[in-house]
Amino acid sequence: MIPLTDSWLKRMESDGFVIVSCVFAPEEIAAVIEQLTAALNVSAENSGAIQSREGDIYGARNVMKLWPPAATVWRRSPLTEMLASLLGPEYGLVRVLYFNKPPNRTWSLPWHKDLTIAVRDNSLPSRRLTKPTRKAGVPHVEAPREVLEGMITARIHLDDMTEDNGPLRVIPGSHCSGTAMTLGEVAPYTILANQGDVLLMRPLWRIAASARFRNANGIAGFCTWSLPARRCYPTVTPGTTSLLGTG
Repeated sequence: MIPLTDSWLKRMESDGFVIVSCVFAPEEIAAVIEQLTAALNVSAENSGAIQSREGDIYGARNVMKLWPPAATVWRRSPLTEMLASLLGPEYGLVRVLYFNKPPNRTWSLPWHKDLTIAVRDNSLPSRRLTKPTRKAGVPHVEAPREVLEGMITARIHLDDMTEDNGPLRVIPGSHCSGTAMTLGEVAPYTILANQGDVLLMRPLWRIAASARFRNANGIAGFCTWSLPARRCYPTVTPGTTSLLGTG
């Protein structure tokens, strides 16, 4: 595991990400997959999960509602200490997403930055929170730079992430340019990880993913936890989607 030293903090600030190895043991990941799969199979019948015609579930929003243990399963060392170092001691959880890339239902992502956040009500007038949308029934808005800079996304890998199953590609340091989409001269970096590893990343990072699958038996499942500092979501509490404000 990564020690709590200045080195990982410096990399997080310069590159926008760090991989924390072996956070979850294989048997713990197996238990998560079993429970999460059962919960999503039930929710798929009620349109809570995104399902292919073949019956494969390849995505879900509102995971805390569909599988309540998602609100606490991530709380373990060294993640809690690392997140406190980045966000302060009063950070919280506002959103959990699930993604899966089975060989017969893979997908790609173009280069983009994640700028939207979940809020309690997006109908209130605001000059800073723009482009209101609803995703799986949850209000979302596009947040300003100062809010996104106070958030971390934790991506827990339920499977190995290899060159053969459409890994995430990123532009190191791209979070420093705010919402700007310029690539600059920095070469893309491919995120490879083992089952049970956790990727901590800044939302303003520029990312993409390919649909490539060379291993017909491979899958790439992962969940992402969105964690803001209290200064960004003033009413945030673990396990809830909170109102950001109307500044």
